[in-house]
This record gives sequence, C-alpha cells and structure tokens, in this order.
Amino acid sequence: MTREQSRAARGWLDWGQQELASAAGVSLSTVRDFEKGRRDPIPATLSAMRAALEAQGIAFLSDDETLGITCASPRQKTEQ
Repeated sequence: MTREQSRAARGWLDWGQQELASAAGVSLSTVRDFEKGRRDPIPATLSAMRAALEAQGIAFLSDDETLGITCASPRQKTEQ
C-alpha cells in the first residue's frame, strides 16, 4: 500500500487519520508520518493499516502501470 492509496482509501471510507490509526491499532503519528512521506512504517504496521482498510471492503490495485483502490464488497454502515 502506498501513501497515496492510504489517503484515497480513507477518503472513500470518509475516515480521518485517527479512524485508520484506531482501526489498525497504531498511533496517529504513524499514519500521519506515513501519508506525509516523513517515514515508512515497519512491514507489520503497514500490514495492519492495510488490513484495517481491507476489512471495510477496500481492495488495493497494483501492477506495472497502475496503482489504485476499489471497493471489493459493499461495506455495511455501522450504527453509532
């Protein structure tokens, strides 16, 4: 997952950085620094962030020429 894909996925879900951090069990500064390009998280942290987004139906696209995201399945809105 690239920083651009992370931002796009959050936008699609209407999530702020804090929501991603909470869902992935990482700190807000980890998400913020990753998306700003300040540092790359360790693989396990990046994997947790990706898994949190995938759990909401986001699928990551990547090949030699294209990076993107799509909705793998309709996400269900949770009542709050």
